[in-house]
Amino acid sequence: MQPYDYIEIKVPAKAQYVGVARLAISGLASRLGFTYDEIEDLKIASSEAITNAVQHAYKEDDGGEVVVGCALFVDKLEIMVADHGKSFDFEETKKRVGPYNEQEEVQFLREGGLGLYLMETLMDDVKVLHEEGVTVFMTKYLGGERGDEDVDVERTISS
Repeated sequence: MQPYDYIEIKVPAKAQYVGVARLAISGLASRLGFTYDEIEDLKIASSEAITNAVQHAYKEDDGGEVVVGCALFVDKLEIMVADHGKSFDFEETKKRVGPYNEQEEVQFLREGGLGLYLMETLMDDVKVLHEEGVTVFMTKYLGGERGDEDVDVERTISS
């Protein structure tokens, strides 16, 4: 048995469907118990990834799709956004994605880099795979970034 539930949706690579995917992610995050602010962060980060795919992955007449996959764990939400329009095996794709490296990955952002900066800032982990299109893999942990429980809050405040 999988340690998570997996939900995948495909939307046409059109701007009017970004909100549909955002709403689905928002609902899933709410179901997991994320706070209002965490849900807003998830919505912004996922919107950036989906909008990037919509704007840059396909020519206007290609009729491409954006695939959004969400894995719901007890303590986190993992989101994959792929612009090649094919369904993907969540576990297999997860194994192949690498960490984001600003110097190496910037050419795959297709425009400016602000979107990836926002994703990096709002999510706990972001990875990029660039085979047959671009797949962005983002993770958000419930209750803050993983590892926060190890921080000595008193010592940090008094320093």
